[in-house]
Amino acid sequence: MTTAVSASAELIKVPTDKTVSAALDALEGALANAGATVFARIDHAAGAAKVDMSINDAQVLIFGNPALGTPAMQADLRAGLYLPLRALAYQDAEGQVWITYEDPADTFAGLNIPADAPFVAKMQGALGKLTAAAAN
Repeated sequence: MTTAVSASAELIKVPTDKTVSAALDALEGALANAGATVFARIDHAAGAAKVDMSINDAQVLIFGNPALGTPAMQADLRAGLYLPLRALAYQDAEGQVWITYEDPADTFAGLNIPADAPFVAKMQGALGKLTAAAAN
């Protein structure tokens, strides 16, 4: 089940019954199996705690695959501002955990990259499959 939420860009929200940490662990595993590289994992709640503040559990995973990202940068080097890709897992105020990411077509809007470029469709498909696998 995927729920889209409108904002300045299209955010895809995938619900999960897992914890934030377990959801990103599962996403890391799915990414590794798909040949992608995980570059960083950022724990926002832990960062908030370091300054004596609190937020609901939220972590970002930054990842990529040069086979998909390089064609985007060949089309427009400014795509490097938005790559590697990222996904956020967070727990909302009601306790629901979501895996959220931006639709790559929106990510590259305003660049010389058509929304229907084959590599954009591949990114969309990969993100959809990987986040769905991680959510289950």
